[in-house]
Amino acid sequence: MRHPQPSRRAYISKEDGSQRPLGIAALEDKIVQQAVRNVLNQIYEVDFVDFSYGFRENRRQHDALDALYVGITTRKINWILDADIKGFFDNLNHDMLMKFLEIRIGDKRILRLIRKWLKTGYIEEGKRKRQEVGTPQGAVISPLLANVFLHYVLDKWASWWRKTKAEGDMIIVRYADDFVIGFQYYNEAIRFLVALRKRLARYELTLHPDKTRLIEFGRFAVGNRDRKGRGKPETFDFLGFTHICSKNRCGGFFLRRKTIKKRYKRKVREVKQELRKRMHESIKETGEWLASVITGHTNYYGVAGNMDTVREFYSRCVKEWYRTLRKRSQKARKLRWSDFREKIERTIPRPRFAQPFPEKRFWRQRLEVGAG
Repeated sequence: MRHPQPSRRAYISKEDGSQRPLGIAALEDKIVQQAVRNVLNQIYEVDFVDFSYGFRENRRQHDALDALYVGITTRKINWILDADIKGFFDNLNHDMLMKFLEIRIGDKRILRLIRKWLKTGYIEEGKRKRQEVGTPQGAVISPLLANVFLHYVLDKWASWWRKTKAEGDMIIVRYADDFVIGFQYYNEAIRFLVALRKRLARYELTLHPDKTRLIEFGRFAVGNRDRKGRGKPETFDFLGFTHICSKNRCGGFFLRRKTIKKRYKRKVREVKQELRKRMHESIKETGEWLASVITGHTNYYGVAGNMDTVREFYSRCVKEWYRTLRKRSQKARKLRWSDFREKIERTIPRPRFAQPFPEKRFWRQRLEVGAG
């Protein structure tokens, strides 16, 4: 069996300003990794629990969001643990991962190949560097390996804890290394958090101190905090949305999901920069590009309770394009807004609801919140 080649190290910017390393594997390794991944997926899809959503077949981010929505709105959830494992992909222990893989994989050749992928390392600035811990982000096989590791370290253990330790309602939703757990009782949330820290430490992982929070959140949070003079419930972010305790028109509880403010501002800034680069392109070409951007944004963020923000994004993008076009020449400055709107109406349709109500899709798929 061929020896894997070291990947090429590249970096992408994260929301907090730091850099995330990516491993760009050679084409031959990508092909082999994909073949191995296809085989292993058939094995592990039988094992993985229902509340695990990241990087699995026929499971999207919105499936995880639906499960969380239904869990919070239908169960007696009063506390939310918004957890983040610090540097998970960079600190994953190779030997522990291999032991987990050996539980279900009997082919020694596959196991040896996976270990080689983990140990091969990467090339940065012309120098080869070995990788003693972690799995390279960007590699085809990495998401599956991460899911296997968390299946044994977190998922099975959390399922056991819920069945044997929790007396009240408890929901679990995990997408890759980002997970949210809801509790009915505060004391159970605290006990779980203490146990979780010990559990992760056993596998050389830790919770991020600044990104892990236990907050009062749910159907009764607004009333409880009002009576105690604590103000509005805090919010939490998950998969691009800020989750907010709100009220519907009848005064009942409504879980509002709104585009994370930082992501919204960053996307608007990116559109502005790209429009300036495309200033002298034809209106047709730029219109098609902008339509694809707005459509993609709407398809993801177009959920109930967030359409005002989606429409605002549409409006800002269109107005920025108008301002950019008027800077092209003296003649372009005479372009009137009414004429411009009429021209682009057919190219860039106004945003509409893109995602069905969570309850309908969730129950249609016959999934149970946190089952497994």
